[in-house]
Order: sequence, then C-alpha cells, then structure tokens
Amino acid sequence: MPDLPWYVYAMALAPFGLILVAAGYKYLQVRAASDWPSTPGKVVVSTSEVRDVKVIDDSRDDRQGVEQRNFANIVYEYTVSGQKLTNNRVEIGENRGNFEVAETIARYPVGAAVTVYYNPLHPKDAVLERDMPKGIGGCLAIAAVIMLVVVFGGAIGVKRIADFVGAHLADPKLSPLVVALGAFGFFIALFGLALHRQASLARTWPVVPGTIKLTEPEIYQSADSDSGRSGPIMYRIQVLYNYRFNHIAYTGTHASLSSSSKPTSRDSVRSFGTTYKSGASVKVYVDPANASQSTISPGGGAAWFLWAVALGFATAAAYVATHG
Repeated sequence: MPDLPWYVYAMALAPFGLILVAAGYKYLQVRAASDWPSTPGKVVVSTSEVRDVKVIDDSRDDRQGVEQRNFANIVYEYTVSGQKLTNNRVEIGENRGNFEVAETIARYPVGAAVTVYYNPLHPKDAVLERDMPKGIGGCLAIAAVIMLVVVFGGAIGVKRIADFVGAHLADPKLSPLVVALGAFGFFIALFGLALHRQASLARTWPVVPGTIKLTEPEIYQSADSDSGRSGPIMYRIQVLYNYRFNHIAYTGTHASLSSSSKPTSRDSVRSFGTTYKSGASVKVYVDPANASQSTISPGGGAAWFLWAVALGFATAAAYVATHG
C-alpha cells in the first residue's frame, strides 16, 4: 500500500461510510415497521404533484437550496380505534422525488383497497409499503466493491503510474504533476463523453408539448466563497416547464439565474439569452423510462466545452513532461 496519511484513506472511504449509515438507518426503519399492526384503507387521491426538496447549495449562506421535483401523491384513508385518518406516505424512508411517479400512481389508483401499516404509538404515522427496496442488498454489495477497488486499487495504481512516468522523464520529480494533469484531463473527458451520449439519447426521446412557467424571484443570502462570510442579497428566478406524458402531469426545470440586483421579469428573461414568457409553448423531450427526466434543449454543447478543457489539461501535461 502507498505510504499515505490515515486521513487520506478516511476521506476516500467517507462516501462508502455514508452509504452504510444510510442503509443501516433504512434497515432500522424497516425493522421497526415490521411489527406495526395493519388496517384496511382506501386510496382517495392518486395523482402527481410538484414538491420543494431541499438540496445542498454552497452558493448560499445557509448552504441549502430548493429544487422542484415530481412526486406521486397517493392519499389514503384508514381508521384506527374509531378515528378516521389520512396519510400520503407510501414507503419507508425518504422519497427524494423524480422516481417511479407513473408506476406508483398505476399501483395505487383512486378507489383501490389497500393495507395500511401504522405506528401503534402514533397512528398518524403510516405506510403502504414497509419492505426494504428490492435489490438494495445487491446494490450495497456492488457499491462496496466499487468503492474499495477505486480507493485502494486507485491509490496503488496511481503510485505505479507515477513511477512508470517518472522513469521516462528528464526530471522524475515532475511525474506526480504530469500524472495529476493527465488524470484530470482523462476524467473531464469521460464526463464530456457521458454528456454527449446523454444528449444524443435525449434527441431520440418522445416529444410532447409543454408550457413555460417563470417563477417569482426568490430572495436569499449568498455566501462569499473567499472569506466564508455572508455575501450580498441575491435574487433568483427559474424557467420551469409543465408537460404531460401518458396522461400524468410533470414539471421540469430548464434554467435559473441569480443576480444581486432586483430583477424584473423582462430583465431576468433577457439575461438567459433567449426570450421566455410564461405560457409559451415548447417541445419537451421525455425519457420514456422515467418521465420525470426531460429536457427542452437536448443539445450537447457542454460536452464540447469539457473536451476542450480536457485537451487543455492534456496539453499542460505534455508541456510539463517535455519542458519541465
């Protein structure tokens, strides 16, 4: 093994640790719910809806942003000890949205009789599905193998590559820099390839009509990346679009703009480089495997930019290798 400080391995293994913690928490939830009693219930609402989901955003002072994502809203009624209750929680664990919306709606249509599992201490806490997600064990095993191979295999492999490169350089001390520049370029090129393939695939997706919707300006406190202190007050506006696929409504996000000056609708839209108006019609390319995934601009220009950056890293690596 390479002689690296312990914290380097700790940082590399941190993602794997987070996966294990999340899986352990999920298992404890499932185990607790396995003893919950059940009662008959009935689905009274079965439709899609858009909900705000908190995400990490380092540009904000509180490091939290909000995304609009699609969810299946399954509302069901059930009775416990003579008290009629309603709930819309389907499964154990947190649903982050944009996943199996159509499938869940199809599984629980309005009027369907369901079995409701409820917490005897807090009957308002209930679910329709209390089993572990299918295939989670296999996914965890694969994730563990990949993480270990990447961490330890990568560390050993980088050292050997550096030794090999150093043997062919006039100044072997420059081999870590050459390897680092080459590795950055290689991984950026892979991202560019992935974006290019995704864009090519998106152009083959089914096309449905959509409607543009501009959000009201959102006000938030920004973060100063240099000092770590609070930055100026920012205004953010988003370009969303609504569409339907297989009779189910969805919302997608096309772009967003943040500005330190209070925007008007016209000025903000102009800043996007294209005129967007609420109510304007657009073509929406929809992923048939997951209709929550869509785009109104399946172009692939970002891939060419990443390839240009990768070429820059490759050029820098070649220059260092030949000129020192």
